[in-house]
Amino acid sequence: MSDLFTEGLADHERLFKELREQVDLLDQIARTIIAAIEAGSRVYIFGNGGSAADAQHIAAELLGRFKRERRALPAVALTTDSSNLLAIGNDYGFPHVFARQVEGLVRAGDVVWALSTSGNSANIIEAAQAARLLGATVVGFTGRGGKLKPLCDLCLCVNHTASERIQEIHQIAYHLICDEVERYFAEKNVP
Repeated sequence: MSDLFTEGLADHERLFKELREQVDLLDQIARTIIAAIEAGSRVYIFGNGGSAADAQHIAAELLGRFKRERRALPAVALTTDSSNLLAIGNDYGFPHVFARQVEGLVRAGDVVWALSTSGNSANIIEAAQAARLLGATVVGFTGRGGKLKPLCDLCLCVNHTASERIQEIHQIAYHLICDEVERYFAEKNVP
């Protein structure tokens, strides 16, 4: 059993080292979110399964707070309204559950943050395409990229195939991004 732990930790060390090499990308994502919020735009986040939970986590860190007192930031997880998800899924099909919300809510200048460990989930791809058509900035968090990567303006890719390893690195990355966004607005101290 100790081999399982040793291999898992070795995986983490490798992936964490690769994340360190993407610090400039994390900074670009944070700056993009800050600029959008400063311009009066919003951040919309979505994903499936564990990535849906991550979307809710990110929205809560931005709308509520992460570590500092500051104004509430306009962030919405598109994964939380079960009536919308089920109605859209029933009437249009599951591939449309996020795209339909994007079409109704997202405006040019908004940031759409798509999470997909495979990068190939049909509902994520369709929503990213819809966001691009509307003039939103598309941020992607994925594994090796898949179909999502070319649809993104900024995309964090984790070089792994296991969802749990990818999501663990995603969590570190989005916490760092949320921390930087929050630091900016806390220091600015604008209501």
